[in-house]
Amino acid sequence: MKITLVTVGKIKERYLEDAVKEYTKRLGRYCKLEVIQVADEKTPDGAGEAVVRQIKETEGKRILSFIKDGAYVIALAIEGNMLSSEELAETLRRLGVEGAKQIVFVIGGSLGLSQEVMKRADYVLSFSRMTFPHQMMRVILLEQIYRGYRIMMGQPYHK
Repeated sequence: MKITLVTVGKIKERYLEDAVKEYTKRLGRYCKLEVIQVADEKTPDGAGEAVVRQIKETEGKRILSFIKDGAYVIALAIEGNMLSSEELAETLRRLGVEGAKQIVFVIGGSLGLSQEVMKRADYVLSFSRMTFPHQMMRVILLEQIYRGYRIMMGQPYHK
């Protein structure tokens, strides 16, 4: 199965980039992984609702341009459904059994995801009601995907 992360913005911190590389390497034995970074838009201080919506729409168009027809899309958003690690593992397993060839996880920028991206999503996943930096969220998501594969394969993984 192919897993794609479509994310907004570049990682600036080396330690986060190193963590992404480490989990990319670990996941290589379980799936084909692709991480796509789309450009983020600068948000002016005191931006109004219309400017925020336009920025999200611009970033959303970039995100959607990388999502192929037939891909199963999981958008990360605070208002989504929370899963345990075991439930995420079961979701990945079930999607594989059902014939999903590609799962696309979408992480928006600092303003979140556009309505168009949310409409395209087959599932909306939340890791917490707390807000995390979107760069750090890549590492957390990759770790949970890796943990999910370890759980599916019945391999040990720290709890």
